[in-house]
Amino acid sequence: MTKKPKVIVICGPTASGKTSLSIELAKNINGEIISCDSMQIYKDMNIGTAKPTKEEMQGVPHYMLDFVSPEQRYSVADYKKEAEEAIQTILSHGNVPIIVGGTGLYVNSLIYNITYPSLKIDLNYRNELEEEIKKQGLQYLYEQAKKIDSKAMEVITKNDKKRIMRVLEIYHQTGKTKTELEKESRLNPPLYDYIVFGIDMERDILYERINKRVDEMLNIGLIQEVENLIQKYNNFPTAMQGLGYKEVIQYLNGSYTKEEMIEKLKMETRRYAKRQLTWFRKNKEIKWLNGLAPTKVNIQYILEEYSEK
Repeated sequence: MTKKPKVIVICGPTASGKTSLSIELAKNINGEIISCDSMQIYKDMNIGTAKPTKEEMQGVPHYMLDFVSPEQRYSVADYKKEAEEAIQTILSHGNVPIIVGGTGLYVNSLIYNITYPSLKIDLNYRNELEEEIKKQGLQYLYEQAKKIDSKAMEVITKNDKKRIMRVLEIYHQTGKTKTELEKESRLNPPLYDYIVFGIDMERDILYERINKRVDEMLNIGLIQEVENLIQKYNNFPTAMQGLGYKEVIQYLNGSYTKEEMIEKLKMETRRYAKRQLTWFRKNKEIKWLNGLAPTKVNIQYILEEYSEK
């Protein structure tokens, strides 16, 4: 039986040090990096997504960054298809693919080979859902989705309009729940041998790093970045819901003072990191790294696991 090509995955919460670790690892093993972040795909959204700069990349090739217009919808199915193409490209170079990011859905689509249904948008049904939100609030749709697919809703928050509607739309169009469709698609084994690592650290230290990162983003021009996006693009409904962008937009609209916006952004980012950790801890295959350990120590551990697999 032919061995599947090996692919390294480094996941974990925001601000845990995934970018710097992955770049040092790539330099050690002739690796090339594929971003696994649902917001770093967007053009002109650099500061708020903590997109690595050219200098930070240190010459290491990166894929799946900065290639989608904020006006464009981009699905998990789109990501899976293009990420697998990137893996194949890296393997053809004789190098090691390294998947890096914190978007759990994207990670799972690859390591479990989940095929998400490619559904055409039913505009009539979507308008019906929008009307329900106007009449009864998003909480009502959240409860409806929970009744239909309680398993899928375990990782969807009450204000995540996009994903709540997605659960309802899948059931409306297929007669099956999102969870049922994912189980069916998992019957096909993954294309590659994924070795998955997660970065963890003490919660209070992670939260302190998040607070500092938010301050740094604001210092280097996050508000200006959002203003530029508003001027350049007529409509970017999906992208503007991204963490950091919706809070600044609310500030620019007068909903918050600057101080209130900063505190809300820090709080929401900490909550997001907590949800990320909850998601990844459900995956029993993840080999956990200490985010506070020296980079060399974590790289050595990754290399040992990679060579043994």
